[in-house]
Amino acid sequence: MKKWLIPLIILAIIAFGVYNWAVGFNNNAVELEANAKTAWSNVESAYQRRNDLIGNLVKTVQGAADFERTTLREVIEARAKATSTTIDASNLTAENMAQFQQAQSGLSGALSKLLVSVERYPELKANQNFLELQSQLEGTENRINVARDRYNEKVNDYDIYTTKFPGKILAGWFGFEEMPRYKADPGSENAPDINFEFN
Repeated sequence: MKKWLIPLIILAIIAFGVYNWAVGFNNNAVELEANAKTAWSNVESAYQRRNDLIGNLVKTVQGAADFERTTLREVIEARAKATSTTIDASNLTAENMAQFQQAQSGLSGALSKLLVSVERYPELKANQNFLELQSQLEGTENRINVARDRYNEKVNDYDIYTTKFPGKILAGWFGFEEMPRYKADPGSENAPDINFEFN
């Protein structure tokens, strides 16, 4: 074998190793990013389930003729806003997520007000459809929380993989950017004020 051929072979082996490493990094990052996007879709699906249940809940509550119209209107408007605010999984930015979260928080607040108002309507509290929907909403809120936690776990896996050295260098070359995590609503770190009113 000629001496000048040995360095070329070594260089080819190194180049092939670097190529395989880069391809492996890219494929793993693509998979982790796709898993995080799927987890986000599951978050949206859980919120969609809640929105669907709220529509049925509002119809049931509307049956109580003397129920506060303002409260119902607030829920209907908040639901419309929440369903119109969506995020494309390929465009998950901190700003988009904050806007989505704000719309969902508005709906949560209006829904809480509705459920508190129901306490003054014994015929509604005894309505089997209402009780079933209320139970399903509680379960859905738990599903939403689980879905958000799973999304954050998937984003964490992706972000660790794409920001650890030397992967961080390849992530920049291949266009992998940090993904936003789902964050708590502003002010949720404060304990709520609880007032007991006795008649």
